[in-house]
Amino acid sequence: MVWRGARGSGCMVRAVYVGLNCGVLLGLFLYPTDLQRQEEQGDLLQPFLFLTLVLCSILLYFVVSLMDPGYVEHDEEEKEPVNDEKEAMSSQQALNLRLRRCGYCLLKPMRARHCQACQHCVRRYDHHCPWIDNCIGERNHPFFITYLAVQLVVLLWALPVAWSGLNFEHPSWAWLHYNLLLILSFLVVAIFTVVMILLLGCHLYLVSHNTTTWEFMSRHRISYLRECEVENPFDRGIFLNLWQFFCACHLIAWETLYADVGGHTV
Repeated sequence: MVWRGARGSGCMVRAVYVGLNCGVLLGLFLYPTDLQRQEEQGDLLQPFLFLTLVLCSILLYFVVSLMDPGYVEHDEEEKEPVNDEKEAMSSQQALNLRLRRCGYCLLKPMRARHCQACQHCVRRYDHHCPWIDNCIGERNHPFFITYLAVQLVVLLWALPVAWSGLNFEHPSWAWLHYNLLLILSFLVVAIFTVVMILLLGCHLYLVSHNTTTWEFMSRHRISYLRECEVENPFDRGIFLNLWQFFCACHLIAWETLYADVGGHTV
């Protein structure tokens, strides 16, 4: 696994993310919520599991944010997957397919795209996520999906916990002032729950069809999709798509699969 350096703007975004998590945790444990009551009664299992999930989500966030999303390397002789890619390029030339070139990075493999924010071509480019200050590509996309799933579990757990600490029997300005942190925690959790549900649902749909956000949104501008004989030359069925996405341990030469289904223009 290759890690990339953190930028100044990325450090700010990550600090905000960690701060939001800490603020929500304080709201859930400082007020009379179910977690606090269980902690006071000596039942530490659920608070421990909740904290473990939160730490796992933070760890996955930093993994996705800091790892190499699949940058196209200029020195192709150092890595074995690129040698396989060169063979795919040779077979592609034999089929009289026109190679794609990047105006910034010269030759690039199929499904890669140059990210203006990162200034790199990224393999199987999905999108650039400002929330993690990194691209989502072939290497870190499975970790991104896993992060969304774990974060959603945390949020779905935190939502009723935050609600359990709010007592609306005698609302007043003093009550609002006292419960302000817990109310803010509940609102933050509710908003992010909706966002995570939509994000995870969209990405699972795209992954199950072996397509990316970029390809889905810009199909009419992508030559290898616009001029292909089939709608999605990379779709091999839901189960095989999911298996390949989560379990493949090497970079995939998409040119070979594209040529097999009758593509003519790259």
